[in-house]
Amino acid sequence: MRTSDFHYHLPPELIASRPLENRDSSRLMLIHRASGQISHHHFSDFPDLLPPDHLLVLNDTKVIPARLFSNDGKIELVRTNASDPHHWWCLVRPGKKMKLGRQVQVGPSTGTVVESNEKGERLIHWDRPPDLTEHGHLALPHYMEREPEKADHDRYQTVYAKEEGAIAAPTAGLHFTPEILSQLHHTSLTLHVGVGTFRPVKTDDPREHDMHSERYELSAEAAQKIQAAQKIAAVGTTVTRVLEHLARDRQIAPCQGETDIFIYPPYPFKIIDALQTNFHLPSSTLMMLVSAFAGRELIMEAYAKAIEENYRFYSYGDCMLII
Repeated sequence: MRTSDFHYHLPPELIASRPLENRDSSRLMLIHRASGQISHHHFSDFPDLLPPDHLLVLNDTKVIPARLFSNDGKIELVRTNASDPHHWWCLVRPGKKMKLGRQVQVGPSTGTVVESNEKGERLIHWDRPPDLTEHGHLALPHYMEREPEKADHDRYQTVYAKEEGAIAAPTAGLHFTPEILSQLHHTSLTLHVGVGTFRPVKTDDPREHDMHSERYELSAEAAQKIQAAQKIAAVGTTVTRVLEHLARDRQIAPCQGETDIFIYPPYPFKIIDALQTNFHLPSSTLMMLVSAFAGRELIMEAYAKAIEENYRFYSYGDCMLII
């Protein structure tokens, strides 16, 4: 297995840089793993396509405006973690200007670089935490090639988002509306999507990739519903990773922690029976996860058909349901 085995060529015009007017008007590709059958639908058909014995599990993380700029506009920061209100791990650009001891001003707040790590992040001590509501911006994926707009504050957020802490949206859930959810048996867990979701696999052998770690939490109510369910349908790769992480340790119980589980072929899924997910970047860890679930050949065939049929790709794009 090589990283290049999960590559495909995407015409740039198929990258969805903006959302559709209505969340549930996106297209949905239905993939049957057993037969290899592929069919085309719209997301409004989702309640009729998901088998009725499946419990839908959502990620209720809420995206925060984690991107900041210094008052002079010369430094960009993206908060990746906050160990406490005054200490933030941040990605910074340009990194060469943010050496140990360097100070940066954001609004009335002054931050000082006190540490760096192997990922290139800086630990910044703030005399007062910057107000993200006033000074923060959404960290939209780079492939959108634009700055956030007013509409993004609503649309780059699921309708069920509740727990603040994500840098990026769990994009599989962006298609759901309250009306569609009301027709489905569902529950939620929380995984705060981190900056690692944007990091490419740079190694030829995927097993040498340093997988990012993300924080999760599973409530007692959700754990009980998942334990009682006949079958589980995960909304997105984030839910899949949490549940497979917990099932690996046989711990579908109320808990919180971090997971760096990396799912790639071959992988014996222990709890997930269906997966709804968007179309992912070539050679990414997310392409590897869906290939592990449905088989690499079937996924590559599905992506080729999606390109042929002019599906919209990535965060604001269309999706697939794999059963």
